[in-house]
Amino acid sequence: MQRSRTTRGLLLLVGAVAAIGSAFSVEAALPRSSMAAVDAAAPASASVQPHIVRLNPGLDALIAPGTRIERVADTFKFTEGPMWRHGRLWLSDVVGDKVYALSANGKVEVLINKAGGYKNPPPGAYLGPNAMVTDKDGTVLLVQQGGRKIVRIVGVAGHLELEPFLATYDGKKFNSPNDLVFAPDGSLWFTDPPYGLALGDKDPAKELPFNAVYRYANGKLTPVIKDLTLPNGIGFSPDGKILYVSNSGPAMYVMRYHVGPDGTVSGARKLIAYPHPQGRGVPDGLKVDTAGNVWSTGPGGIRIITPAGKVLGQIILPQTASNLAFANGGKTLYITAQNCVYRIKVLTPGEMPLYRR
Repeated sequence: MQRSRTTRGLLLLVGAVAAIGSAFSVEAALPRSSMAAVDAAAPASASVQPHIVRLNPGLDALIAPGTRIERVADTFKFTEGPMWRHGRLWLSDVVGDKVYALSANGKVEVLINKAGGYKNPPPGAYLGPNAMVTDKDGTVLLVQQGGRKIVRIVGVAGHLELEPFLATYDGKKFNSPNDLVFAPDGSLWFTDPPYGLALGDKDPAKELPFNAVYRYANGKLTPVIKDLTLPNGIGFSPDGKILYVSNSGPAMYVMRYHVGPDGTVSGARKLIAYPHPQGRGVPDGLKVDTAGNVWSTGPGGIRIITPAGKVLGQIILPQTASNLAFANGGKTLYITAQNCVYRIKVLTPGEMPLYRR
């Protein structure tokens, strides 16, 4: 009951902040892991039109000048976890607690109801499903933010069902897995911040002393990185030798690591940092294209960053972007942003997931 009251109180405060346009700082009132929810709840900026900012001529090789940003759908509550599958975009609604499929023409189909694994979440809570990835056998692995675990989506007798996959490390329950990706060697990597816990790191239900980046290979689960405060989006360079991980706060940045053949990491350094963040949003989801550029959500929009850390351009939307997915062989980029899904055509193809359907 205490956790339920805390969650409802948090949601009321989030709504109040959004209603007054974030006119004051709420950092003292909320756990840091809840700041993203406050930011995401803010209404879209009516004065901002979707547009692309060219910061370096190198952007022209990735996005043609004059490329339009299309809004495909806007009927959701809070979109996340996009994945291209069977010619449609699968996505999660973290607040609506559903998994959807979105066709290129904007048609929406509900695939799974009550997909977040949290029984009877309070209205408006960010406790639904999150990231998805296709596994080698063609099934889909789904993160349950509220349920604090990863499950497998399987087809049974013409409909989709959820089966257990990973829920604990060393006998202790995960914080709340967030994003996941298969490395080129077939190992599964995922981030585990405490977003599914009402009080974040201070929540009494938190069982692990760290917010890790995990590697799962050959039946063994290893916390490879344990010193990030809020690990979030995750992706690999095309050759699998570089790992990128977003850190959503309190300090906002994207980390870059060298990955060894055995899955160990070294040479940690920041690819990009936001010491004085401008605009809404945090470093959240990210994807990598076939040239090795990182397309990362962050304060004020999506940045396209070279492997050396040079920002080539920025995609700016009225809503806060949460994640991205390449589609159509990497030639289209879909963006989840609060209640909306956008897309743009790209010239340099995006790196498609290791396993896909």
